[in-house]
Formats: sequence, C-alpha cells, structure tokens
Amino acid sequence: MHIEDELRERIFRWGPYGMLALALTIALCTIDDLGMTDGEVYALGPVVGAALVLHTWAGRAGVFRPGEATTSSAVYYALRTVLAFALTFLNPFFSIYAVLGYFDSHDMLGIRRGRIGLLATAITMAYGQSVGTPLLFAALFVLHISLALTFERFGHKAEMDRQKKADTIAALEEANTRLEAALAENAALHDQLVVQAREAGVSDERRRLAAEIHDTIAQALTGIVTQLQAATDSPDRSTAQTHLDRATTLARTGLGEARRSVRNLSPAALAHDDLPGALKKTVADWSQSAAVPAEFTVTGTADPLHDEIQATLLRIAQEALTNTAKHAHATRVGVTLSYLGDEIALDVRDDGRGFDLAADTAIGFGLTGMRARAERLAGTVDIESEPGYGTAISARVPLVDHA
Repeated sequence: MHIEDELRERIFRWGPYGMLALALTIALCTIDDLGMTDGEVYALGPVVGAALVLHTWAGRAGVFRPGEATTSSAVYYALRTVLAFALTFLNPFFSIYAVLGYFDSHDMLGIRRGRIGLLATAITMAYGQSVGTPLLFAALFVLHISLALTFERFGHKAEMDRQKKADTIAALEEANTRLEAALAENAALHDQLVVQAREAGVSDERRRLAAEIHDTIAQALTGIVTQLQAATDSPDRSTAQTHLDRATTLARTGLGEARRSVRNLSPAALAHDDLPGALKKTVADWSQSAAVPAEFTVTGTADPLHDEIQATLLRIAQEALTNTAKHAHATRVGVTLSYLGDEIALDVRDDGRGFDLAADTAIGFGLTGMRARAERLAGTVDIESEPGYGTAISARVPLVDHA
C-alpha cells in the first residue's frame, strides 16, 4: 500500500471518532442554550453509542481500505448518515459530525451512488443549520447542494488519478513478473550448476561464483527496479529523468561487475581505491540512490590489506546495504570500518524495522553469503536484529597485510 493510501485509510478510520467527540463536546455545552429536553439529552447516549459501535465494526471489517466501493462500505455510509441525521435532529451542532459524508461518499459508495450520499449529507447539514426555519433551510440546502457538486467534481478527479496510478502499478507489476520469471530461470540454471559442481568436486568454486553473481548482478537489478519504480511514480519529468539516468548507470556498473566476476577479478570499486576509499564511495552512492542518509567512518590506523580481504569486506558491505534498501525502511544508516590490530571489523547499522532472527525465513541467501565469504578468510559475521529496533551486521576477519 502506498503512503498516500495509508494516510487516507487512517484519516477515514480515525477521523469520525474525532469529529464525533468534538460535536458531542459542543452539544453538551449548549444543552441549556438550545433548550434541549431531558428526553433529547438522554437519547444522545444510545445514538452516540451506536455510532461508536458502527465505526469499530467498520475498522475491523476493512471498510476504510482503499479500493473499489463494497457492500460493507455502502452499509457503513448509509448507517452513519442515518445516525448523523438523528444526532443533528437532537442537537444541530452534530452537523460537525455529519460533514464527513462530503469527504468519503465516492470512496464508500462509488461515483454514481456517491451522488445520493452527497444529497443526503446536504439535507442533514441544511437541516442542522436552518434551526427549523423553512426558508432558511431552502437557502442552505441550495448552498450545500452546490458544495456537494463541488465535492463530486473533486472526487471524480481523484478517482481518475487513482485509476491512472493503478494502471501504472499494474504495468509495473507485469514487468516485475517477467523479471521474476527470468530470475527464476537463472536460479534453476544456478541450481543445476551447483549439482554438477558437487559431482565434479568443485562445489566451493561454484559457491564463490554464486556469491559474486548475487553481490553484483542481483544488486544491480534491484537498484534498477527501484529507480524505475521511482521514475514511474514521480510526477515531475526532470525527477523521473534523474531516476532513469541512475538506472542506466546501475545497469552499466552491473555489466562491468558481471564481466569482472567471470574473469575472477576484484570488484570494480577497488580498481583505483583502497578499501576505505571504495567503501566511502559505495556508501555515498548508495545513500544517493536509496535517498537514505548514510555515514561512513574509519577508526584505527589504516594498513594496506590483502586483495581478498578488501574484496570480501566490500562485498559484505554492498550486500548489507542492498538488504537495508530492500527490507529495512530505515531513516539512517551507519557504516564503520575498524582497524583493530590483528583483525579488521566492518559494522553496518540501520534504524529500520528489523526482523525476527528466530524465524525460519529470517536468514536469506544474502546473509548466508556474507557468512560464507567471511568464513573463507577464517572470519565471522554476527547479526543482531529485533522487530522495530533496526539491524546491525558485524563482520570480523584476521588482518593480513597486502602481499
């Protein structure tokens, strides 16, 4: 669900409670001023209670979820309109609560039936504000009908915009399906290669190649998909072009990494920089691409490292950042490279939603690949995470000077 849809759902779900509470407070303060009878005052309780029960039921039934109008949403709108009129009949200040009918008629009833809902709301509002004066009621009714037509126009435009967005999302999902099919085919081929490698006694080399592919091509494809989604959702042409340019750059980088992996060379980022420099650029590029603030820090005295150690730690950092972009929904990320005398440590931390380490599916291929890389160098990878409290990944390998 998109952020806009989530916000609309929250407003439609919790807004009625606030409006009802406000109307009830004002009504209770004006009992004497309006000359309400004891019977009218006592009648407020059951009707307000019925409204609360109705809103609770609607929230549990999923009435406020964005999408096409359903029977449940129509029933909810109709009952709420009846209750709003009854409350307005008892005290005109409950028209504050009745005004809700202007805002969600199209979502709850659809375009055609929404007009009937707007008409009913206009009647309720005019009645509450006319104080029983027929001429004033007629004038206010005309005013509210005009407002209803205005709301209908805006509602229709919003519905068309949502439909266009839905069509765009459907097209994107179709493209993702084709991509998933291609990835599934590649995964099947990879599995076949693993079986053949085990039979030939070269399973370790096959795992190394699989990790390289995952850390290069898969990360590049993930970044490309993310940038294309951002370009599709962006209403501004220049912003969309920026995302498209980033996707093109990622595609070229991924192609270069794939060729280097085939030739068993070091990562492209280490071609002209040492590990701290390569990590600094990687973190900066990731931060710009993911639109998440990220900070890189080096502690201790930087020493020249063996090429295999540099490549391993860089790949672990890239995989950790890719997982953060895909799953964490983080607002801040920190990457620290620490020279600790006889070993070197890499820490990647985020303040995202975290995950349950005890779950069967918690440790995926990427995290397993990190550990496999570190273990080939007699190192370790520790993962700390908890739902709602972010994730921390710490890789430690023995420090071997550049040969």
